[in-house]
Amino acid sequence: MPTAQSIETKPVTRTPAYWETASPAERTPTRVFARAKEVSATVAREIADLIRAKAAKGERCVLGLATGSTPTGVYDELVRLHREEGLSFKNVVTFNLDEYWPMQPHELQSYHRFMREHLFDRIDIDPANTHIPDGTSSEDEVRAMCDGYERMIRAAGGVDLQLLGIGRTGHIGFNEPGSSRSSRTRLITLDRVTRKDAASDFFGEENVPTRAVTMGVGTILEAKRVVMMAFGEGKAPVVARAIEGAVTNSVAASFLQEHANAQVYLDLAAAAELERCKAPWASANHTGSHDLEWDDALTRKAVIWLARTTKKAILKLTAEDYNEHHLQDLLAGRGKAYDLNISVFRDLQRSITGWPGGKPESRKQAGDIDRPGDEIFPKRVLVFSPHPDDDVISMGGTLIRLVDQGHEVHVAYQTSGNIAVFDAEALRFLDFASDFNGMFGFEGAKTERMEHDIARTLKAKKPGEVDPPEVQRLKALIRRGEAKAAGIYCGVPEERLHFLDMPFYETGRVRKKPLSAEDIEIVKSLLRRVKPHLVYAAGDLSDPHGTHRVCLSAIFRALRECAAEPADQPWMKQCTTWLYRGAWQEWDVEQTEMAVPLSPDEVARKRAAIFKHQSQKDRALFPGADEREFWQRAEQRNAQTAKLYDQLGLQEYEAIEAFVRWDGRPLD
Repeated sequence: MPTAQSIETKPVTRTPAYWETASPAERTPTRVFARAKEVSATVAREIADLIRAKAAKGERCVLGLATGSTPTGVYDELVRLHREEGLSFKNVVTFNLDEYWPMQPHELQSYHRFMREHLFDRIDIDPANTHIPDGTSSEDEVRAMCDGYERMIRAAGGVDLQLLGIGRTGHIGFNEPGSSRSSRTRLITLDRVTRKDAASDFFGEENVPTRAVTMGVGTILEAKRVVMMAFGEGKAPVVARAIEGAVTNSVAASFLQEHANAQVYLDLAAAAELERCKAPWASANHTGSHDLEWDDALTRKAVIWLARTTKKAILKLTAEDYNEHHLQDLLAGRGKAYDLNISVFRDLQRSITGWPGGKPESRKQAGDIDRPGDEIFPKRVLVFSPHPDDDVISMGGTLIRLVDQGHEVHVAYQTSGNIAVFDAEALRFLDFASDFNGMFGFEGAKTERMEHDIARTLKAKKPGEVDPPEVQRLKALIRRGEAKAAGIYCGVPEERLHFLDMPFYETGRVRKKPLSAEDIEIVKSLLRRVKPHLVYAAGDLSDPHGTHRVCLSAIFRALRECAAEPADQPWMKQCTTWLYRGAWQEWDVEQTEMAVPLSPDEVARKRAAIFKHQSQKDRALFPGADEREFWQRAEQRNAQTAKLYDQLGLQEYEAIEAFVRWDGRPLD
């Protein structure tokens, strides 16, 4: 296991620059940034410069705006520019892309409300200059409303800059597959994938409207400037199709290839399937525009890619394989193919360990190829779980292994997870509590009234309504009980299960509050109590607005603040932080720095621990785009990782959980 070291002294290395250069395969101008925050700041600055340039000439600036999680960082930055740098929006006219139909402006999911909360109510724009399709129009009126929307855009002089995100179906606005290049503002039927992606906003897919009003592709393409943004691995496949694939109405975003002034901005995760990121050596070979710097990380990436492309084990790759796949320069700089192969093979081999907490000297044997004996054993281990089930879903096998090997394991559940419980599940627990109290004579007038009021509230709730505080507390108790059962099953004593209930989460809504000093202090307080040698955290860096990302940001900030305090430095110098992935994806083999193999028995134990979370079993309230149950996702993901190691010529295991070590850099 790598030697623990202070995050203060660990060197910060710049991400290799190969992804900064476009490949010939890209048909729409594209810029890639290391982090989503850099994208948002760049786009906000472009918008601000346009507003100021128009104002200087006494002209109006007409903006086309988008909703969803992608542009919220842009809106936050525009608000900052307004408040801190005097950016005025008095000359701005806006037209939003779309709105659900039917939809009342005051409803939680309304894009009217979204724009007010994220932008309009926070700046000095004239409300009369803001336009959003009317989701209250009747079916008889909606066509006339759409035609009127088109006329208003033309009357304003057309859109100067249109801001876009991209959906997993490739839609821009709500222009689903099949939308024509000439389509105009209209009422459309939403694709099932789009509705599934919106399910979390509506507290269940069944509550998502089936239709929406959207600007057409033709309307969007008439904008003088079009800017599209995308974040995260989940968008990477469709982004590559839109930018590098053929122009087709099955991917509406591909029509941007035909726009004379379109620009795409991506974070590294969303760019992962572009040729420049996936196989930059192919781009370099085609263009000769830049020489790749073959450091260890890029070399490992290339050799693994070559093995997977040729379907060979690493040690079977030949000089011809390298030459035929644009890797002549790599081979020429490293000598013989076998020497290069064995170097990467041994690097991967060293990443595999059955001792994630280190191996004590007493267990070392002659010829043992595993980690050197660890001077600190057993260790104090602190596993951070953003939701009450992420620990067992994402690293349950490693958690069990750490406990079995004698380490002092703590688990910190950062949020209550209360919005992810079905009302029917809450009613079931309420019925149990009522029957239990009645059976043992614990009933009283106050208790009966409370039970009756909560039950009445739950039964009267409309789809998509926020739970009142007492229902939120009931649902939090359900999640807490399940987490306790799972943790204890894994061997963690109840007193080492910590429920942080971080305040940023407790809104009762999918949209959360910003991180506060109170959130950071809660995490720091636990770190100082436990003084862990090992920290495990959910490393889902790609989603800029998800709970996992916010929780990780809190951990990073807390660790850095602890490292700056002299009183904390003794234990901080011994602390190493490992990042696991959530339920939706795994680290690539090329990224993995620690691979923990699981036996069939450990896989079964992990599955049983996940089953303790009964409210998430069979059908979770927020399942995401993957229809499998969480235990299925985890099991199949871990099995696939093991299969990849096997195909590369390493040991064959039942399953593997993968981890990457945090290098000490801030999240944003």
